[in-house]
Amino acid sequence: MNTDFRRMWAELGMDLDAHDALLEALNQGYRDIYLSQKNRPHGMRYFDFVLGQVHGQRIQELREEHQAGRKIIGSYCVFVPEEIVLAGNATLVGLCSGADFAMEEVEKVLPRNTCALIKSSFGFKLGKVCPFLEVSDMVVGENTCDGKKKSYETLRDLVDNMYVMDMPQMKTEEGRDLLRSEYKRFLQAVEELTGTSIDVTGLRQGIQTVNAKRQAMARLQRLRWADPAPISGLDGLLASQVFFYDNPERFTKSVNTLCDELEARVENKEGVMPQGTPRILMSGCPMAVPNWKMPYLVESAGGVIVGEESCVGERGNRNLVDDSGETLDELIEAIVDRYFQIECAIFTPNPDRLERIKKMYADSKADGVIHYSIQFCQPYIMESIPVEKALEAEDIPCLRVETDYSMEDAGQLSTRIEAFLEVLK
Repeated sequence: MNTDFRRMWAELGMDLDAHDALLEALNQGYRDIYLSQKNRPHGMRYFDFVLGQVHGQRIQELREEHQAGRKIIGSYCVFVPEEIVLAGNATLVGLCSGADFAMEEVEKVLPRNTCALIKSSFGFKLGKVCPFLEVSDMVVGENTCDGKKKSYETLRDLVDNMYVMDMPQMKTEEGRDLLRSEYKRFLQAVEELTGTSIDVTGLRQGIQTVNAKRQAMARLQRLRWADPAPISGLDGLLASQVFFYDNPERFTKSVNTLCDELEARVENKEGVMPQGTPRILMSGCPMAVPNWKMPYLVESAGGVIVGEESCVGERGNRNLVDDSGETLDELIEAIVDRYFQIECAIFTPNPDRLERIKKMYADSKADGVIHYSIQFCQPYIMESIPVEKALEAEDIPCLRVETDYSMEDAGQLSTRIEAFLEVLK
């Protein structure tokens, strides 16, 4: 690895030996899973490069931004509005939470049966291996579930500037009022952090920048619905994961370049797998880097994933913010409009999510749905049974899966997935 990068990591206070081991495991897993794919689009080379340099060049860029006076804000959730961060002359980056790390240390500060995603975020901090966390001037948490809510009390002792955003639990007028007040409070916190007064021009520009990213990802999602699929679910997921790390303008341009190539593939009926391959819609928990377990198992078993109803997927990218408002309050209201439509499992009741899954199933021409829950993630585990019942009531095949980040249950899962694909055939 570049010696300049190693010097940079050391300056950030990271454990270099542990970080080297993490990168080697990440790169080995990436080579085994991604680079072994056949007939990948050439446009995926950019995303290969980003992931290969995600702890190198991207961190260097963020440090250079910081040295130029720009603040870096890290977050764990799609409810944190990037539009406001950009308007405040800051950069938003996703924080590491997609693999087991330093679990012995984590279980000294969190219960063993805490969900894998929360434990992972602590493992990256305690193991000193997440440079995004170390370079952040503010870490934003959000009370989307009880596990996160209580874990942030502990994380406050581990990071320098922890900001917690409250989240509504019901889609009522009172819930909407809470979200609005929290976004206004967050706007003020960003202004205080950056020393920038957010105005209409800045907020509109932030909205337009994020809208362009979402439009590019919506275009990619529509192209994935073709049969044969012009891109694998693994590669579609990778693009969604890079969404949270990369420079916004560069990311948008790269996704649109990929989509140009995929449009030609669709026109020529060129797919990564044959026409008629069982088509799967993934639903449920987010899959952050390097959590590629389920897509790898599904596509190794002979299926193709044509969409993800998750935060790292369609739920995180769908819907644009109306940028036509002429006052700051009008633009903030438009931001509330967009984010209040997110069908997170924290909401009760949550019928909109059931309808969204059924619509995505129809739009993508999927053959079946796999509902994925991270072990001990109570909101999505609890919703998995109503989702299965709602789908089966309309004769939509559904497989419920609950697992963690390890590969210990890969054999058992593969057997279940293969049997499910056989039913679909």
